Amino acid sequence: MRRAIACAAALLLLFLHAPLVVLAVFSFNAGRFTLWEGFSLRWYEEAARDARLIEAAGNSLLIAAAATAAATVAGTLCAWALWKRESRTLMLGLSLSLVTPEIVTGVALLALFQWLFRFAGLQLGLHTVVIAHTSFCLAFVVLVVLARLRTMDSSLEEAAMDLGATEWQAFRRVTLPNLLPAVLSAALLAFTISFDDYVITSLVAGVDTETLPMVLYAMARRGGSPVVNAVSTVVVVALGAGILAAESLREKR
Repeated sequence: MRRAIACAAALLLLFLHAPLVVLAVFSFNAGRFTLWEGFSLRWYEEAARDARLIEAAGNSLLIAAAATAAATVAGTLCAWALWKRESRTLMLGLSLSLVTPEIVTGVALLALFQWLFRFAGLQLGLHTVVIAHTSFCLAFVVLVVLARLRTMDSSLEEAAMDLGATEWQAFRRVTLPNLLPAVLSAALLAFTISFDDYVITSLVAGVDTETLPMVLYAMARRGGSPVVNAVSTVVVVALGAGILAAESLREKR
């Protein structure tokens, strides 16, 4: 039975990751098509010289960093508040945001921005993407941090307050240091999710803002340039390293 389960798991992993392996292999192909013509770094060099790709990657990093910072701070405080006082309504709202299809979330945010901007005189851009990414990253941060809080002993904060600390001081000096691995894990998860998002971003970015997933999708639709293979390989490796780091931090909670 164990061998059968192991074989099934191996076949599943192969099914999931074989396309990524093929993509990575052909990112080093000297030719343009799926016929191996020799090892080459040609497509990586072309990607490094592509101004549009570089600008899009910069936008993605800026958006992901800003959204991660905002979601991590707000999500950690929200998780702490839910730990202190449970709220089924708030937990239901968080759970609902996780299962809502991205296209629905994107259309809802677009409608909200359009309605608000009628009065503010603003337009879609990087700021709207950051707000949108913060909104859907928030739930992931709350759930990761709250899971760690639920394993902690609340008497530690109570002991700190008995010794004269305020509730905020007890959180900052006692609870937060114990939460740090979970907070860092949640931040890495939020960064990965934000950097990788396409559907919601494409709806709220406006006409003058492009992120890396948007550019890669446009390039792939025009005929699958091998540059897409090279950039995608770099993204997969970088985000994979981030996920492994987040998982390592999560296990240390």
